[in-house]
Amino acid sequence: MFKVTVDKDKCIGDGECVDVCPVDVYEMVDGKAEPVNEEECLGCESCVEVCEQGAITVEEV
Repeated sequence: MFKVTVDKDKCIGDGECVDVCPVDVYEMVDGKAEPVNEEECLGCESCVEVCEQGAITVEEV
């Protein structure tokens, strides 16, 4: 189980995390990434790697 957090102040809404996530954890909501399917997260951290703003954290819980 993983906790996915998006820092809305850092997120520029480029959608890279949405595109790279293999299990569709993210959707764009009001121009920002939102982890709407957090329970599907595999913990691969592809989203963390692709986010140049450092807006995403993935923590094992």
